[in-house]
Amino acid sequence: MDKYLAFFTVDVWTMIFTWVNMLLLFTVLKKFLFKPVNDVLNQREAEIKKIYDDANEANEKAVEMEKTYSEKMAQARDEAGEIIKQATLTAQKREKEIIEAAHEEVASMTRRAETQIALERKKAYQEIRDEISDISVAIAGKMVQREINADDHRALISQFIENVGEA
Repeated sequence: MDKYLAFFTVDVWTMIFTWVNMLLLFTVLKKFLFKPVNDVLNQREAEIKKIYDDANEANEKAVEMEKTYSEKMAQARDEAGEIIKQATLTAQKREKEIIEAAHEEVASMTRRAETQIALERKKAYQEIRDEISDISVAIAGKMVQREINADDHRALISQFIENVGEA
């Protein structure tokens, strides 16, 4: 049992040496292991924070760009509506001008046609007068050549009417 008791005995110098070794090991580990690991973790944390900040900034820019885009689209729609409105008004104005010009042209053509008709009517009346006077002269000449009785008179009048009908 002495053998086993020697195993459980406490040696103060061994204990102090073990504690000093352990303190030295923790100090060395802290300096060479924990600090670099902590530095790497802190660096990684900073990178992640920078990535999040960049993402938030990009998100804010995207929201701002979307707002700007929406405003520009609304402005473009308004401008397009105004252009369409102006084009419609111009087209209506042009339509009125064309209709007025057509009415003026029709009125002018009507006036020319009426003038032409009046001239043709006067010409026809003049021709009829000339025919009637020619026929009257012919009748008068025949009347002078012979003495007219009632039957001859009727025959001359019907001949006159026939000649007028032909004219």
